[in-house]
Amino acid sequence: MLKLLIAVDGSDHARHAVEAAARLATQAEGVEVMLLNVREDSGYHGELPPIDHDSIERSLRVQQEALLESAAAQARVQGLQKVTTMAAVGAIAAEIVRVAAEHKFDMIVMGTRGMTALGGLLLGSAAQRVVHLSSVPVLLTK
Repeated sequence: MLKLLIAVDGSDHARHAVEAAARLATQAEGVEVMLLNVREDSGYHGELPPIDHDSIERSLRVQQEALLESAAAQARVQGLQKVTTMAAVGAIAAEIVRVAAEHKFDMIVMGTRGMTALGGLLLGSAAQRVVHLSSVPVLLTK
């Protein structure tokens, strides 16, 4: 069984990562896929009362779940059968690597650039950090 962790963020590069994983799946017998979306902590909201902070967090979780549902639908269309999703909050690269290690994935698949605030000027900074931190192979897609 080949276990693939696909990092998704709604970008074209992330959609290409799902497509690449689907191509890999045709070469292996039995493929298990987890789609992972990591968002950074929304951080300090200044003088917002707790109810507003909770509302912001709820909205971010809803957006994250919608992104994962869309990615899962794409994965199924691409022919991937065993697909699960996970939403996480934290430092993007560190969380991707942590989840890969914790769940014993064989490979991480992700786009070279994502939808971060800076847009990944060179090789996306999250992708670059994952390559350096990961103990498992990382497949980067454009």
